[in-house]
Amino acid sequence: MKLTLIENFRALFYAPFYAAAELGAWRAEGLDVGMITPKTSAETIQILAAGGAEVSWGGPMRLMIALDKDPASDSVAFCEVVGRDPFFVLGRAPNPGFTMQHLVGPRVATVSEVPTPWICLQRDLVLAGIDPGQVLRAPERTMAENVAALRAGEVDVIQVFQPLAQAAIEEGIGHVWYRASDRGLACYTTLNTTRAFIRSHPDTVLGVTRAMHRTQKWIAAHSGAELAGVVSGYLPDVPHDMLAACFDGYKATGVWSTDPIVQRAGLEWKRDAMLSCGAISKPGTYEDYVDPQFAERIVREDPPSI
Repeated sequence: MKLTLIENFRALFYAPFYAAAELGAWRAEGLDVGMITPKTSAETIQILAAGGAEVSWGGPMRLMIALDKDPASDSVAFCEVVGRDPFFVLGRAPNPGFTMQHLVGPRVATVSEVPTPWICLQRDLVLAGIDPGQVLRAPERTMAENVAALRAGEVDVIQVFQPLAQAAIEEGIGHVWYRASDRGLACYTTLNTTRAFIRSHPDTVLGVTRAMHRTQKWIAAHSGAELAGVVSGYLPDVPHDMLAACFDGYKATGVWSTDPIVQRAGLEWKRDAMLSCGAISKPGTYEDYVDPQFAERIVREDPPSI
């Protein structure tokens, strides 16, 4: 079956999706998957709902916002791929005793390209008893511009993802204050579709889930360097050694889920973060956002690695 998959945006932590394509996981399920990338990540759920694609990947926050705005929203997650937050907080000086209180006072440059990293960091602050409004946030710039600002001494702390974090660390201008993955489960990226598509094509959704789980098993059994060799064509501007280091880091810190089940604790943490910052006005249940039947079935089936 031909299937259109919406790529949220190009990023290192999305490597499992690229690996599924390059390792032939989709083809093994009889799926001819083509990938499209919207102009902005905010469009993914709208494209899905309008029938412009059958499956997307992205943060479940989009599902939550859609349902909050329209109780009839049909979009739903069915497979988890990134279970923990892949972002970093880097400071110009080492801070081995970091606590959230240390973000009050310095000039902090948060992520502007997408909302989820700051939403999650706000929740960390609230849980630490700190009003996020106390953080002195720098004017919005891209993550790359914020790295340059850190280098120039224009800001004291930046929030970035890989490979910007690894590059700043290797250059000696950035020191890890906080790996957001250390907070635990936070349901960062899921495969999503509509309930209508599930009703009409359940075997296809099952095949997508099986392909993803077989890819998850391959990633668990191979090194970051081996994964870099598979997906480097999607990330041509990142040196192989840096890709490998970043991928090994994701594996070591549990950023990538090892099975397709959307973890309830992570999903509910993300929902509470959305509520806390006002991104949604009312809480939905796990079942409002997730159809778990396919992931649960595939885990019971326990297919071999691709």
